Amino acid sequence: MQRALTLHQTTIGKKVAMALSGVILVGFTVGHFLGNLNLYLGQEAMDGYAETLQSLTPVLWGTRLLLLFAFGVHIASAISLWVRNTQARGSRYKKRTDLATDYAARTMYWSGPILLLFVVYHLLHFTILPDHPGEVYRNVVEGFQNPLIAGVYMAANVALGFHIFHGFYSAFQTLGANHPRYNSYRRDAAIAISAAITIGNLSFPISVLAGLVTL
Repeated sequence: MQRALTLHQTTIGKKVAMALSGVILVGFTVGHFLGNLNLYLGQEAMDGYAETLQSLTPVLWGTRLLLLFAFGVHIASAISLWVRNTQARGSRYKKRTDLATDYAARTMYWSGPILLLFVVYHLLHFTILPDHPGEVYRNVVEGFQNPLIAGVYMAANVALGFHIFHGFYSAFQTLGANHPRYNSYRRDAAIAISAAITIGNLSFPISVLAGLVTL
């Protein structure tokens, strides 16, 4: 137990915690996206999917608690690493970091706060204070018919794509899966999963704005 606590206080320990919590969050993001595909099947399918989730109370709350824990660990680790990196920049003896790694870190730091604000807005919009409680399909379509709201969701999902790409790529490096022979495959996998999620999520507001999905 003491060794685990000591490890978490180190930079590598915080990176591992950030990577593992990120895996949980990406897993949820993929599941959330797949569930949202019911939008293309119509109101009955979308609302039925939502009702099914609400009926699985233990699973629903277990997932929420796991996500809350993962978010907490992810954010706390990110802030701690940012503070350490900021302090290290003031050291004249700090080694020059790899430019790709540095770019990834800077991208994570600006996309992270954007995503945190978006998650709060998203929960308020569709879960906590929806315009039409229990009518998920109607809430989504009416929401995305507003170009400003649709724009907010699209901008947030672009930030999400950058965050997932760099997080996925660097997570494998943190967890020890880093070798010149396989790094190109790791990069390709990061591009594939981030692009699939980003394009898929962007398709929802775009389809509504284009009139392909209507009430």
